[in-house]
Amino acid sequence: MPVPTYAVFGNPVAHSKSPQIHRQFAQQEGCRIEYAKKTAPLDGFAAEVRAFFAAGGAGANVTVPFKTEAFDLADELSERAQAAGAVNTLIPLADGRLRGDNTDGIGLVRDITQECAVSLNGKHILLLGAGGAARGVVLPLLAEKPASLTIANRTHDKAQALAGRFGITACPLPELPAPHFDIIINATSGSLSGSLPDVSPALFGRCALAYDMAYGNGATPFMQFAAANGARRTADGLGMLVAQAAYAYQLWRGFLPDTAPVIRRLREAV
Repeated sequence: MPVPTYAVFGNPVAHSKSPQIHRQFAQQEGCRIEYAKKTAPLDGFAAEVRAFFAAGGAGANVTVPFKTEAFDLADELSERAQAAGAVNTLIPLADGRLRGDNTDGIGLVRDITQECAVSLNGKHILLLGAGGAARGVVLPLLAEKPASLTIANRTHDKAQALAGRFGITACPLPELPAPHFDIIINATSGSLSGSLPDVSPALFGRCALAYDMAYGNGATPFMQFAAANGARRTADGLGMLVAQAAYAYQLWRGFLPDTAPVIRRLREAV
């Protein structure tokens, strides 16, 4: 039998850890797969993906900046993908069509509840940011039945629009009640440029977990700021990266990998 082939599509994509993550998943399953990085032209994503699947591709991950294009390309969508307005996983169907899913949110929830061992149920959660990263995680967070989910963003109108879509609360950054939140999640891109959300240090006074969806070679600026101002625990998004990949792997192959050893090896390699 031919070895099944998978790929991640992005631009840029050279930095992607997906191939090493999925190879470790395949080792756990006891099988062989091929997994490649595909740099799609900014104006040619759909053609690249269609060619990949026409040649027998068994599944694809999608990263920036193509998640909304993948949403438009998919012939059918999961409820998660519809809520997110974006697709990060493409699954070929038996009739040749493509199904789009979004595993970012369930990856975040798995990392917080399993790797961080922090329950979301009954907690007051603050989500900072109102872009695609935030939108992709709201539905899975709500599925954990928190006491409240509040969204805040530098541009309050964007937060209000997202809150209205999901029936949650939007609050202007300067008006966030402090201390009030048990879990604070940074879904802004600030940590990638070394900047912080414009929030009061007092916000972290009762914070059990400050989680940054970004990750790097050490604690992000957000994690450092949170820890310095009272957050009892901080975490970055590396575990979320591995967990969303694990759910994509399950969608393709029906096998859910153990994320813990993969996260550990990635951190050891840094």
